[in-house]
Amino acid sequence: MIVTLTANPAIDRNVTADRLVFEDRGYILSTRESAGGRGINASCVIHSFGARTLAIAPSGGESGKRLQDFMGCCGFPLHTIPIRNEIRTNLTITDKQGLTVKLNQFGPELDAEEVARLEEAVASNLDGASWLMLCGSLPPGVPPEFYAKLIALARERGVKTLLDTDGEALIEGIEARPAAVTPNQQEAERLLNRVLLTRSHFLDAAARIREQGAESVVLSLGSRGAVGASDGRLYEALPPRIDAVCPIGAGDALAAAFVWAMRQGSDFPDAVRWGVAAGTASARLPGVQFPSLEETRAIYRRVEIRSA
Repeated sequence: MIVTLTANPAIDRNVTADRLVFEDRGYILSTRESAGGRGINASCVIHSFGARTLAIAPSGGESGKRLQDFMGCCGFPLHTIPIRNEIRTNLTITDKQGLTVKLNQFGPELDAEEVARLEEAVASNLDGASWLMLCGSLPPGVPPEFYAKLIALARERGVKTLLDTDGEALIEGIEARPAAVTPNQQEAERLLNRVLLTRSHFLDAAARIREQGAESVVLSLGSRGAVGASDGRLYEALPPRIDAVCPIGAGDALAAAFVWAMRQGSDFPDAVRWGVAAGTASARLPGVQFPSLEETRAIYRRVEIRSA
């Protein structure tokens, strides 16, 4: 079982437009809503790859009921923690050329009792789990060390952890020594307080992040693939060129496929290769959609992995 935690889930409203331009109109071609959040997205990928997964998330208000309705046909279990406030709604607009704008709400404020129930939900589902994925932002009211506490708890239970977040939660979480951390370029820049522009910058950033405490690092670079750092070695995973339609969610697919591959027995560089393949395959799909295992395998064969 791979357990995912989405501490700040959302209803994702995905709009496809003919074009996104300044100071002129575009036209909406389609609108779609779905359950959203990094951990929920990761569970969708893991399930589509044929592995067992459990998604954990708080749920409140009318939007929380809609989240549970959307998840009712997802094919894998969802453990919800009732909260008093409404969960957020996020907006993604993508045009036919692949240009994307994403606007997120901060999310509902959780009180101390709700935070404690969220922690207990994770603790009660660690038995039999191989990995715990801690995904996305923390909503208001949840202390920044929350993920670090769960990483320590999982280690005590013999469960590996992947951390996929930003800001203070990322800083605190890395110090708790997760098995893997998967920042994107912007998150890494904020973590290291420096701009990353060149290949040498990316390689140095992955090494520096690992030195901060993570056992391994997968630095996601979008269309440029990823840089991995583990056991004192650096790797580059270079994807094939594709026509990207919507890059939103590609990082979630990368993290999920990486954990799936590690759970299947892949070594670190091969798991990074699988992650880049899934992220690349996801970016080829319209809206926020995720690839099947076969779609990912077709890209995997074309991803180049090499030592740096």
